[in-house]
Amino acid sequence: MRITNNMLISNTLFNLNENLGRLEKLNQQMDTQKKFSVPSDDPIGASKSLKFYTDLSKIEQYKRNVKDATSWMTETESALIEIGEVLDRADKLAVQMANGTYSEDDLKKTKEEVAQLKEHLVQISNTTYAGRYIFSGYKTDKELLGKDGKYKIDLSNTEVVEYNVGVSEDIKVNTVGMRVFGVGTDDDNPGYNADSSDNTKESYLISVFDKFEKALNGEVDKGEIDKTLGRIKTCMDQVLSVRAEVGAKINRLNLTQKKLDSQVLSTKSLISYNEDADLAEVSIKLKTADNVYRASLAVGARIIQPSLVDFLR
Repeated sequence: MRITNNMLISNTLFNLNENLGRLEKLNQQMDTQKKFSVPSDDPIGASKSLKFYTDLSKIEQYKRNVKDATSWMTETESALIEIGEVLDRADKLAVQMANGTYSEDDLKKTKEEVAQLKEHLVQISNTTYAGRYIFSGYKTDKELLGKDGKYKIDLSNTEVVEYNVGVSEDIKVNTVGMRVFGVGTDDDNPGYNADSSDNTKESYLISVFDKFEKALNGEVDKGEIDKTLGRIKTCMDQVLSVRAEVGAKINRLNLTQKKLDSQVLSTKSLISYNEDADLAEVSIKLKTADNVYRASLAVGARIIQPSLVDFLR
C-alpha cells in the first residue's frame, strides 16, 4: 500500500490529538482534584458516586427530622415541667389550707391564686411548636382545651405524630393530651387511657382545680381540700410518668443524632475515596503526558517535511 503525504499528516494529527486529549484530561484532574468530571470518564465510579450522594441526601434528611423531632420533644418536656411546677404550687396551697387555720381573706387570696393556676394549665395545654398544638394528637391545628377547661377535640383522636429518623426507624414525638390532663371527675378513674371516660369532655386535671376552688369558696364541703392533696398527687405521678417517657425519647434522639453524624462522615469518606484524585500520581502522569506531547510535536515536524510546492512559493 502506498503511503501518501496526506496519510502521514492524518495519522500524525490523530496521534497528536490523542496525546493532547490525555494531557487535557490530566490537567483537568489536577485543577478539579477529581478522578472524573463526567460519567463517561469513569462510568462505574460515577455510578458509585451517585449512590453515595443519594445515601448522603437521605441521611441529611434524617438529621433534619431528628432536629425537628428533638425540638418538638424539648417543647413538650418544658410544658410538662411547667405543669409540674403548677401542681407543686397547688399542693403547697392545699397543705396550707388543710393544716392551718385561715381567715376569709386567706381563703379569698388562695382561691384567686388557684383560679390563676387553673387558667395557666389551660394555656399550657394549648402549647404549640412551629404553629402546631403539641397535645392535640394528629389534629395539630386544634386547641386541646377551651377556656372552660373542657376538651375541644374528639377524645377518640389518639393518633400520634411520627418522624422518620432512619431506615425503617420512626419515633412518636407528640404526647396525646389525655395522658397528661386526664378525662372525667372520678378520682378512681382519672381517665388517662384512650378508652377511659370517653363519654365526657372534661379534663380531670382541670376538674381537680375546680373542686379545690369551690371548696375554698365554700360551695362544697371543706373536706374537699383534704381530698385535693390526693388528687394532686395522682396528677403529679402521671405527669412524672409522661415526662420520663419524653426524656427517654430525647435521649434516644440524641443517640440517633450521633449515629447520623457518624454516617455522614463515613459516607463523605467513601465519596472522597471514590472521586478524589491522587495528586502525586496525577502530577507524575501530567509531566509524562506533557513530555510525550512535546515529543510528538517534534516528531511530527520531522515527518511532515516541506514539499516542492513550499519551495516554489
